[in-house]
Amino acid sequence: MPSELEDLVEFLHHGNTQIRQVAVEHLVGYSATHTTLFKKDQLLPVRDLKLLVKDYAPIAKNVMTILINISHDQEVLECLAKDDAFLELLLGRITSAKEPNANEIAMLLANMAKSDDMQRVLELQRDIPNELSTSKWAMDQLLDCFVKGAEGRYNKHADYDYLSYFFADLAKFPKGRAYLTTPQPHDANIIPLTKLIVFTEHASTIRRRGVASAIKNCAFDIHVHDRLLSDAPTTGVNLLPYILLPIMGGEEYSDEDTEGMLDDLQLLPPDKEREKEADIIKTHIETLTLLTTTRGGREVLRRIKVYPILRETHLHVDDEEVREACDRLVQVIMRDEEGEGEEEKKGDKGRMIAMEAEDEDEDEDEQIVDIL
Repeated sequence: MPSELEDLVEFLHHGNTQIRQVAVEHLVGYSATHTTLFKKDQLLPVRDLKLLVKDYAPIAKNVMTILINISHDQEVLECLAKDDAFLELLLGRITSAKEPNANEIAMLLANMAKSDDMQRVLELQRDIPNELSTSKWAMDQLLDCFVKGAEGRYNKHADYDYLSYFFADLAKFPKGRAYLTTPQPHDANIIPLTKLIVFTEHASTIRRRGVASAIKNCAFDIHVHDRLLSDAPTTGVNLLPYILLPIMGGEEYSDEDTEGMLDDLQLLPPDKEREKEADIIKTHIETLTLLTTTRGGREVLRRIKVYPILRETHLHVDDEEVREACDRLVQVIMRDEEGEGEEEKKGDKGRMIAMEAEDEDEDEDEQIVDIL
């Protein structure tokens, strides 16, 4: 390792502000490729960087970028995630309406959430930032940042979009899923997930992707499926419109297709745009697939006519993984349930054959386009 880089790391705890600033500016570029540089002397550079988060804004911004870049390393991640004082420092800053580096803090928190140790934030109480929240719970405050801070409405320096990844990563843990899907008595019994799902069609790709992943992770808990599917005003999440609308375009459906379809999904304008990111569409379809784990979930998806929506998605989205996800879900919701009549089974198979025929027609169209 070049001695010049080692000298730069030594300057992280220099008493002169200008020297510290020059050091972090030069180290930003190396942080993406020289993680071991920051692990010398038992992670002393990382400990220096954690202190420099409190430094002048230009220095702190570069420090946050370095920490984001090196937090993929397990040792560095543990050093960050296990530090209660550092976590409180980040929470105190991200909840401030004047914090210039709030987005960078959101990115770092999202990375830190990959550590099991970060589950403690779900039970963490702290001082209430009165301008932002009325809750003493850290998770509520972060959720308020995400909801109230969209598009710079709370802090002109930040949009907090990367907090969606933070919620998604925490939802990989049972405690995280429980928080997001359980009514909160201190918040008028609101289910936190209902505050996230409204962003499935937001302008920010980051926000949409993170929220989609958070929803999918919550759907792994079968015991909350009834709550997720319910549209009861106070006890249900009413999830389905928020994950079906993004995968729909402006296609016209027959009366037979729309009979029973959710009201929010009918009579969409011809210029209705489908989600542009194939991976997000795939995530929503995988969530729907998780919801078919129980017979009740399968019956709901059949009743509200999810099949025609999948058919059009399969037809209009040119992505193999999306089409495979559609095929898997169709196989589940159209198959015969135990005890159902043979005639209904034949009808279901006929509909699936029709879908396959559409695929063949589409393949022919694609071949013509290729030739042209």
